[in-house]
Formats: sequence, structure tokens, C-alpha cells
Amino acid sequence: MHRRRPVLLAGAVIALAILAGCGGGDDGVETSSSESTPTSTAAGGTTGTTGAATPSGTVAPDAAGVALDVVFLDGGKVATGHRRVAPTQAVARAALEQLIAGPNATEQGVGFTSAVPATTKVNEIDIAGGVATVDLAPAVTDHAGQAQIVYTLTQFPTVEKVRFGASGPAVSRAEFRDVTPLVFLESVAPGDRVSSPVKVAGDSNTFEATVRIRILGADGTVLADTFTTATSGTGTWGTFSASVPFARGSQTSGKVVVFWDSPKDGSPQDVTEVPVTFS
Repeated sequence: MHRRRPVLLAGAVIALAILAGCGGGDDGVETSSSESTPTSTAAGGTTGTTGAATPSGTVAPDAAGVALDVVFLDGGKVATGHRRVAPTQAVARAALEQLIAGPNATEQGVGFTSAVPATTKVNEIDIAGGVATVDLAPAVTDHAGQAQIVYTLTQFPTVEKVRFGASGPAVSRAEFRDVTPLVFLESVAPGDRVSSPVKVAGDSNTFEATVRIRILGADGTVLADTFTTATSGTGTWGTFSASVPFARGSQTSGKVVVFWDSPKDGSPQDVTEVPVTFS
């Protein structure tokens, strides 16, 4: 169990596509492929039932494309899914359409859900001054659903905040820490194929900024056991990133596990276990 873009500025879009299009290589992570067939719409987008359909353009892990984070919910907290779509300049729109389609079968199997209705339409996205203004129909007003959208769009370096509608306030991840696990893993997601060394990165707010990392085989064998220090901790959110080598031996699948140790008794806290395959 997993615990715990049509209006875009042309220059920004091209930059985002270049930055996002190189996933699955030096970081030791290869995004899982689509598991289902999309349903097309006349507008050139797609619609789908949660867990059943994904927007058009999803491609195989080894195909040319753009790697995207798509943020769902796991036990009411944000959790990362990965998608790879055909090359596109509209990466923000692509990410939102994948989010609206909902968790795939692998993600549903580990408990992922979504508070963003599958009937939601993306009317417009405009990115300017670090703020992505989104026009959705119907409007997403659910707090957890808005968190999913904010986390999904702020993966892009030109987006720091999101505004829902033309007159809404611009909000950032900081407004949604109540639905964020204290160790939020972004670089690895359920179904990913990973190799050594694997990049383990995300946001955290842990005691003394320490984040524990383990790589486990399917039988529970510990393939790596290490830690990294985030940029902040002990009441302040920061980011963490580590390149973790591991020897898989005969193991073909396993888990990437992140957590922090209780200062009281050393017990694991806020454990996130992500099922992966090894390459």
C-alpha cells in the first residue's frame, strides 16, 4: 500500500516543454506507461472516468515525450503519480488533463483517489509573473482538489502560485500543507521503473530536517538504507534530494520508502512506500 497547458505564453511553454521532456534517464526513474485507451472529444481534449481513461497522447516510457507529475490523494494527503505524454508545448494543460482523468489502475491499487471531478473541463490556462490562472468548468472548490491542482502546476519552474478564476487569490503549496504528508515524495511514483542510482526527492518538514530512505526488494530485503538532510525542518518546510545507489541482485520489483525517525523512540514516522520495478 502506498502510504504515507488553450492559452499559454509561447516562450514559457517552450521552456517548460524542454525542461519536462527529459524524464527517465539520469535520475534512475522511468515513468510508467499508460494503461488504458482515451476517449476523444471534439475540442481536441479528452474525457474519462476516474481510473478508466486517460487523455490522448500518453506514450510508452521509452518513447519521445514529456514526463509529468500528476498529483492525486492517498489517505486524504497529496501523493505523486507520473505520466509520459507525446511531445507538446502545452505542458500545463497536458498535466491538468491527466489529473482530471484520475488515477490509473496501478495507482488505484495502492489507494490513490482524486477530489477533482472527471467531468471537469480546462477552459483556459494563462501563466504570467509566476502565477498560473486557471479557468475550469465547473470550478474546483474542494480544498483537497485545489491542492492537487496547485501541486501539479507548481512542478513547473515558471509557476510558483495558482489562481482559480480571474478574481481569486493566488495560492501556493504553503496554503495546502494540511493535506501534505511530512515527507512528500515527487521523484518516484507507483509503477515507475527505477535503476541505480535512483533520485529520491521531494518536500519535507521533519525533525532536524532528516529524511530516511530505504530501497526494498519484493521479499523485504533491504537493498539500500540511508538518509539525507533537507533544506529546512523541525517546523519549517524544505526540499530534499538524494541519489541512492542500490544493488538489486535477482530482485525485479520492490519499494522505495521514505520516512523520518521519531526523536522519542526512533520509530518510523509518516512512512511512504512506493511500489516500483527494477531495471
